[in-house]
Formats: sequence, structure tokens, C-alpha cells
Amino acid sequence: MIPFELRSPDTGHPLKADGPHALRDAVTGARWPVIDGIPYLRVGRDTLIERVLAHLDAGEPDEALAVLLVDQDEWWNGPPADPAGIIRLIKDRRTATLRDAVELLGWGRVGDYFVHRWSDPTYLAGLSLLEAHWNEPTCVFEFACGIGHYLRELQRRGCKVAGADVVFAKLWVARHWVVTEKAQLVCFDAGSPHWPIPGAPVDLVVCNDAFYFLDDKATLLDCLRQNAGDDGWLALSHIHNSDCPGFSAGRAVAAEEIAELFPDALVYDDAELTRALVAARAPGPQEPAALRSCEAFSVVCGPGMRPAPRALVDGLTLPKPGTVLRLNPLYEAEGEGYAIRWPSERYEAEYAPRATYPLHSPGPETLTFAEGLDAAEIQRVRVREFVDLPERW
Repeated sequence: MIPFELRSPDTGHPLKADGPHALRDAVTGARWPVIDGIPYLRVGRDTLIERVLAHLDAGEPDEALAVLLVDQDEWWNGPPADPAGIIRLIKDRRTATLRDAVELLGWGRVGDYFVHRWSDPTYLAGLSLLEAHWNEPTCVFEFACGIGHYLRELQRRGCKVAGADVVFAKLWVARHWVVTEKAQLVCFDAGSPHWPIPGAPVDLVVCNDAFYFLDDKATLLDCLRQNAGDDGWLALSHIHNSDCPGFSAGRAVAAEEIAELFPDALVYDDAELTRALVAARAPGPQEPAALRSCEAFSVVCGPGMRPAPRALVDGLTLPKPGTVLRLNPLYEAEGEGYAIRWPSERYEAEYAPRATYPLHSPGPETLTFAEGLDAAEIQRVRVREFVDLPERW
């Protein structure tokens, strides 16, 4: 586990263990809850934190967990989760599937996004960005990690990983369905008065499909650069372009802002990264001014980055040998072949135009990725006709 030394987001003072379910400010004595090894360090949630700590102190961890699982970010505009569904999920967490979890948490379209993210083109763009500049990092931190899709891939490549997100429930789902217990997970706000994970313990900092949400991007970027230190690098993918309105909420940026925020970066059209994956070639960076019409930007920067992209042929964009893959669950049998069944009209509108997986012909439901596969089989894996899903997907 990456040894991030946590600090209070309110004061910046060191946090020390206060029993198995809490951290304590070493100076003020203020306490913060910890459930399933995930510290909850959100600011402006004093009443909620008091309730959670009261349950924990009373020996009621499931009741404390139920309180945190309904906490959301400021962008959430869906209905609140059904309390009965939360209780059921907590009770069944050792046997429930990932699909059960997102349904019982009431995540709606966000749940669709998470359970099918392993084949969506923006996720593949992020993998392509990492593979193109991969330099065998030992320790990786992902900011706004969601339920841990990238952390899972990085952890399986031998990296020590840590992730942070503003929504506790996402980290809790990551812990139980996606990543191993060796991942350090922390819940906190990007705009906290004090960055709760100072220092530079990692080689690579990752942020995918989230940077555009933040208000004070320059300050956040300074914090992320601090985590990477003098020898690390940063990879930020799918930063929405304000000159090309899309489906996402958030505060998108223009090409000029990308150039200002990342003067040391290589900048890509996010869609170019996905195209490069399909073609098994190196992606081509461009000057920000040449990307005014792209939907989203992706960047790599920092002193430790690989200075030129490499071809996407044998790294993160393909699974490790021996991995048993399943037919993409978006396929549904139709006649003698398969058709794609999108989870919603919005999902189809957002991803169908750039989806990499073509219509599937009759064939196996599973495929083991191994040496000896022919080029056609490898390509079916590359374009995500077959996907590497969690065991309890």
C-alpha cells in the first residue's frame, strides 16, 4: 500500500489512528470516521460525521455505513437512494454483483456508465494515454478514481495504487467489487482548505474524465504535481472542451486554458487515442490550438514522462496472458449473430458514434487471452468485443 500520510482537510494537522474506526487530528483532537479502511475526510459535513462516529462508537458499523452510502457530490441531480435498498446491499455485500450494487445505490445513468466502462471509448482513451507514455511506474495515485476501473488495471500490472474520490460509496464499491484491499482509498473534497495527502510518494498521478468538474483547476493541478514530485508524471484524460459542448456536466475548458495550465504537456484529441488503440499504432499529439473542435483533451506532463508516444501493441490496452475474457455484455443474441443493446438512449447517443466494438458474429462466449492467438482474435480483444470484467460483475 502507498504510504500516504493523511492530514486534516480542515487544519492540515497530521491524522493519527484513533482505534479501528477513526482518525484523530493530532492537535485539535477532531475525529474523522474510517469504514472498511476508507477514511471519510469531507469538509462541511460535520453533522453527518457526528452521526457516523456515534454509530461506530456504539458498535454499529452497518448503520454508520448506511449513512455514508447516501452521501453524494454537488453535481448529483438524481433521486436519493432508497434506504431499504441500501440496507439490502449492506446485508448482501459479500454475494451481490456489481450490477446489484449500482442498482441498490440508486445510481441510474451513472450506474450504467460504471458497469459498462470497461469498453467505453473514453475509458479506452485513458488506457491508451497511459500505455503510450508508460515507463514502469512503481506507485500510482488516481484522483477522482470512481469505482476503480483504472486502479484495477494498474494494480494487476504490479503497481502499488491509491485512489481518492469525493463520493464515499464509489470508493466502497471499488473496495468490494473492483480492487484489492492493498489499494489505499481516501474520500475527500478537491476544494478542501488543506490537501489531505501532501508529499510526493508516487511516480504517476492519474485523473480520468473528472478534471473538468473542478472549480479551481490551477490549485488542484499544483496539488497533483506536488504528489508526483520532481521525478514523476501526470496523465489526465477526457478533459471536456468548452468550445464543443457534449453530454457532461462540469466546467469544461478551452484550448487556450489547456495551453496555460499545461505548458509542459503533450496534448491529444481524446478520440485520437481511441483510434490509435484500434489501429495498434502510436497516437499523435498536437498543439492545443489545433484541437479547438475536439470533444475532449488528454494530456501528459511532468518531468518523469516518456517524451514521445509509443505504439499501442502490448501494454495496458491488452490483458495479461491467461486472462479469461467474456463477451461484451452489451451484445445480445439476435438471429444468427448479435446486436448491441444500449443500456439507455443517453448512453447510446454519447458512446455509440465512437464505440470500437463492431457487431459480433457467432462465436464463443469466453476467450482466454494467451500466446498463440491469431491477429483476428487479438483484434477482437483490442476493440472490446471481449472484455476483462470483475469476478462479481
